[in-house]
Amino acid sequence: MKLLLKAVYDRYGYDFRDYARASLERRARMFSKKIGREYLSELIPLILRDELLFQRLVKEFSITVTELFRDPSSYKKIKEIVFPVLKTYPFVKIWHAGCATGEEVYSLAILLKEEGLYEKTTIYATAFNDEALETAKNGIYSIENMKQCTANYIAAGGSDVLSGYYFAKHDSVIFDKSLTKNILFANHNLVADKVFGEMNMIMCRNVLIYFNKELQNKVLNLFFESLVHGGFLCLSNKESLLFSEVENIFGITDMKEKIYKKLIVNE
Repeated sequence: MKLLLKAVYDRYGYDFRDYARASLERRARMFSKKIGREYLSELIPLILRDELLFQRLVKEFSITVTELFRDPSSYKKIKEIVFPVLKTYPFVKIWHAGCATGEEVYSLAILLKEEGLYEKTTIYATAFNDEALETAKNGIYSIENMKQCTANYIAAGGSDVLSGYYFAKHDSVIFDKSLTKNILFANHNLVADKVFGEMNMIMCRNVLIYFNKELQNKVLNLFFESLVHGGFLCLSNKESLLFSEVENIFGITDMKEKIYKKLIVNE
């Protein structure tokens, strides 16, 4: 596994070496079986020679589990605590890091619109998986779980009707293009790429759980540098700044929903 990850980094520049090893190895072994290889060592020469096969492996490594208004209590708390502060700014910049296929970006855009914040907000939605980003840009999702998503929307404090933001076609729902007017979708790798500056809020949910401690600290420092003073960091309720390098330079806004605020650090 170590040699495979080094080969991927040396050949393509994608660095998975500090991802949580057990999860990554499980995915790599599943991928090996899919292509008819018993051992991980057999993957290395194949990946080095075949870029399309490498892209398939990257897709396996990219975690895209998400849904509209996932963990609705988090959105409700962001709406109650963070949005009133954002309303005091003349314009707002939000970075949604690790946006996967985009459902949670649309969730955020809908709540911003309902609170009268959308028009002065720019959302930077990033991921390193180009295929997932393309899905996010298109805003087309399966109609299958919309009943659950509607329940999530209501629990998140939605004040309208969720079906008013999309139209159904065959077995899919297509979100209104007006929701993407102020969203910039971009490829960004949290492991290797640089700061997104002057953000008022960063949302990164259920991403850090796939990183080891060293990479978590690297990414959390990146977030700290990317936020304005008093800017908000919103993680998932499965994640925490406890025992991290940045624990003492963020204040706790809501412990249960893992919402933090960047403190002014004296030089």
